Amino acid sequence: MDKLLNQVLLGDIREIYNQIPDQFVQSIITSPPYFGHRKYSDVDAYQNEIGREQTLDEYINNLVSCFKFIKPKLKDSGLLWLNLGDTYRNKELLGIPWRVAFALQDTGWILRSDIIWKKTNAMPSSVKNRPTTDHEYIFLFSKTANYYYDADSIREPHVTFTEKSKMKGGRNHFGKKNSTPENGKNAGNQNLHDGRWDQAFHPKGRNKRTVWEISLGKFRDVHFAVYPEKLVETCLLASTKANDFVLDPFTGSGTTGVVAKKHDRNFIGIELVKKYQVMAQKRIDETTFQETIFLTPV
Repeated sequence: MDKLLNQVLLGDIREIYNQIPDQFVQSIITSPPYFGHRKYSDVDAYQNEIGREQTLDEYINNLVSCFKFIKPKLKDSGLLWLNLGDTYRNKELLGIPWRVAFALQDTGWILRSDIIWKKTNAMPSSVKNRPTTDHEYIFLFSKTANYYYDADSIREPHVTFTEKSKMKGGRNHFGKKNSTPENGKNAGNQNLHDGRWDQAFHPKGRNKRTVWEISLGKFRDVHFAVYPEKLVETCLLASTKANDFVLDPFTGSGTTGVVAKKHDRNFIGIELVKKYQVMAQKRIDETTFQETIFLTPV
């Protein structure tokens, strides 16, 4: 499999998918082109590029088709992380992320979670008749009910006993017997009522929430924003182990591959447009394994 190791394959997913063995990749982490946002190439050879369809139905059907072809490549224990943004047409929000998610459900993918990616540095907008959009969706899909998920690797710091806590009484409850209400959300939790707070809160932090505040990514060789390494890292750590294979079927500038290689994972990319395939491959080739973890320590 050396010919696949950390390589970005050039071509259409629906035509070259068989170059990847079945049950081979542990995680798919990807952000397909959004509907009607931009053309990544003006070359006629790329007229089948996802995102350039004439209708929304064509776009959704094409995406569903792509994931149909690569689904067998994912291990039964694997996960798919899909980042999608929405589009306005004729002053109407189309609701594309959820339409795609429902369409994938209809083909057998199991929707496990919807995640809000809140962009902390979202571009300002001149719109005056609706709120400015500063979020996108990430959908977590599985093939089966039993899959690999490492919750501990992406835990967040506890908030309950910090200055950010909004709990009435705040930190005064900590360690005190019978310090929580019997008929509230903590009813029946004997650890809390007996003052055993150390056993009620995980020592590595609280479980990851579904709103991720992450700034937009940047890469000097492209004129548009790329999805950030920290976003990819969160998905990667939760769904893979060292030396697992990660697939990005819409490689773009290669961010998924860069993060995978930094964390000692193996990567396979697919990219339709030649200039981005070359750019991504160069970027991945120049990336080395790093022990540094970007996530906020707990």
